[in-house]
Amino acid sequence: MNQDYIKPDNWSIIEEGFDANRIKASESLFSIGNGAMGQRANFEEQYSGSTFQGSYIAGVYYPDKTKVGWWKNGYPEYFAKVLNAPNWIGINVLINGKQLDLFTCKKVENFKRELNMQEGWLSRSFIATLKNDIQVEVKTKRFLSLDLEELGAIVYNVTPINAPSEIEFQPYLDSGITNEDTNWDDKFWDTLRVNHENNQAFIEAKTMKTDFYVCTFMESKVFLNNKEVSIKPSIKTDFNKVFFNYTYQVAKDETYSIQKFGGYTTDRNYDRNKLTSVSKQILEKAKHIGFSGLLQNQKKAWTNIWERADISITGDVKAQQGIRFNIFQLNQTYLGKDSRLNIGPKGFTGEKYGGSTYWDTEAYCIPFYMATKDENVARNLLEYRYNHLEKAIENAKKIGLKNGAALYPMVTMNGEECHNEWEITFEEIHRNGAIAFAIFNYYRYTGDYSYIPEKGLEVLIGIARFWHQRASFSTDKKKYVILGVTGPNEYENNVNNNWYTNYLAQWCINYTIENIGKVATEFTSDYQRIIKKVSLSANELEQWKAVANNMYFPYSDTHEVYLQQDGFLDKELVPVSNLEKSQRPINQKWSWDKILRSPYIKQADVLQGFYFFEDDFTIEELERHFDFYEPFTVHESSLSPCVHSIQAAKLNRMEQAYQFYLRTSRLDLDDYNHEVHEGLHITSMAGTWMSIVEGFGGMRIKDNKLSFTPRIPKQWEAYSFKVNFRNHILKVNISQKQTDFEILSGNELEILVNDKSIFLKIKQLQAV
Repeated sequence: MNQDYIKPDNWSIIEEGFDANRIKASESLFSIGNGAMGQRANFEEQYSGSTFQGSYIAGVYYPDKTKVGWWKNGYPEYFAKVLNAPNWIGINVLINGKQLDLFTCKKVENFKRELNMQEGWLSRSFIATLKNDIQVEVKTKRFLSLDLEELGAIVYNVTPINAPSEIEFQPYLDSGITNEDTNWDDKFWDTLRVNHENNQAFIEAKTMKTDFYVCTFMESKVFLNNKEVSIKPSIKTDFNKVFFNYTYQVAKDETYSIQKFGGYTTDRNYDRNKLTSVSKQILEKAKHIGFSGLLQNQKKAWTNIWERADISITGDVKAQQGIRFNIFQLNQTYLGKDSRLNIGPKGFTGEKYGGSTYWDTEAYCIPFYMATKDENVARNLLEYRYNHLEKAIENAKKIGLKNGAALYPMVTMNGEECHNEWEITFEEIHRNGAIAFAIFNYYRYTGDYSYIPEKGLEVLIGIARFWHQRASFSTDKKKYVILGVTGPNEYENNVNNNWYTNYLAQWCINYTIENIGKVATEFTSDYQRIIKKVSLSANELEQWKAVANNMYFPYSDTHEVYLQQDGFLDKELVPVSNLEKSQRPINQKWSWDKILRSPYIKQADVLQGFYFFEDDFTIEELERHFDFYEPFTVHESSLSPCVHSIQAAKLNRMEQAYQFYLRTSRLDLDDYNHEVHEGLHITSMAGTWMSIVEGFGGMRIKDNKLSFTPRIPKQWEAYSFKVNFRNHILKVNISQKQTDFEILSGNELEILVNDKSIFLKIKQLQAV
């Protein structure tokens, strides 16, 4: 834990007291989004202190030319940047001609910021004393509408406390923005038109290179003591900005307010020649509903989300706050409405990493969305990869593979690889296995096999071809080996025979062969279509089998464990507990060569394989591997604590599982990795959900049935969650005394609890 200023609360993230040193961290933590757009929690009014300005539109990006010190053949040509979009939230506030700026105020008192996760809004309140000694009370609230996904709404209230004041509200649009993260300081936006009429303004702009057309819009109106005031604003424009000015003389203790609607329309969804007219239609809808009506609709929309997705914890407020924060941010990032979109590692909270898709989606996010939404949302995420299959085949060609072999990108926006670190781009190839595993996991959980003959089998064949060709035969070992890779532990590069990668390769080939046989038998027309399309022969299948059946796995007879890679035991095996705290995190304190020579593990590597394929190993094998590898794990990846929490719970080490859960659930809230100012760790938040449902709840699929091995940390009185399993909504409540199951919708359902069969009937509570 590296920060502790967020107040514990069951449903809100709360900051009290103004501290300029916390601004960037809070801008991340209090971010808001609606799946189509999102923004960091920047102040509406001017702030001259250190700040990270960010507003983002889903699917809009810029191909920033790769910047490296030593160009190696095979580098991607660009790194996809999530673009800071034109600013629509801005409202300059002047009191008697002096700018309201919390960084320069004489005093800021009673500062409070709240992100209400239950209802989906962000608020601030404070009393500020300006340099001219005027004292004002400010209260703001804003949200991004879930119902009108192009729209955001703000209300900003100012009350003079010690003297009557002339207050100016200057709502504005600004397309002259820059990115925090950029390789060459390129210009990302080209402003095309700046228009205004009545109280509305519009800026049409397009992205350089990618030509995404966007209209940024706003409309404002002002109030005195909640009654609308008719003021004709003065207007100022230049080539990329437009300002309105609403000035009013306000008596002491009276409240002057501005309501501002704003947002974006894009040519991803509308005709680029009609973006302004569409924006006007959205503003008309917003005015008709009104701010209060939009806010009520927002509350209802979030009630519907929480009805399915909530996890309730009794007796531990910090744990409760942590899981709800994670669930909230996941739903702000992706709602499953648009199959062209995916879940970016930072979501709408920052720009680090770039791209919109990593293997995190398949490994961590799909289980969350399958259980808390429905199978269609998860299927959209699978189809996202199917739609990028041809690009994956092109990507494999770049490393000399052929015949339809597919290497999915490490980072992508449109299917092309856009990660600019060579040792990751072409060595961290295990991501291919996660994509295949997601297809398996989807069928295992939903029972919907139709995706495989319709689309999934083509993906599996491309991946199997990749593994067959990427492996090589070692005459020394008389085995197939996979050389020059990076496993999930990115503190090892260019290693040979990463166990997890080799195991995934073998599994992918075998699983593909199994499904080719099933589709050939049960879906004849699909089989014939696919075989003709991919030109797959019986001889090629035999070559695959030869690789899978003779794959090499590094193993230590002394320790009785699979080795993370060849040569792991040559390292000086000093456990993490022996490191001084001043040396952590090592990725910020050590040179890269020192990290590579160390035994330290960034995140679950061998244990990631034991998580995916736990049915292949005994509990004794899991325990042996957990005890060997966890002491060397520094957990400096956001994806690390959740897997270890799940496995510690399976081993019934509940205190250890609980500590890992706290770390994954409060990773950003408590800034464990010293980096929350850069944005949140969105995709790993799905792992927090897994830590409770799969870890403490012990949920698995066994014999085609839901299975539970319920456990509970001693710190909790009880916890409950719901899952949507094959159109059955099942509620699970686990207390220190018993576990209750209830079918809320659907028919009767047979489940397993501690390996014993139980039949559940609709709305009939079953205690265990």
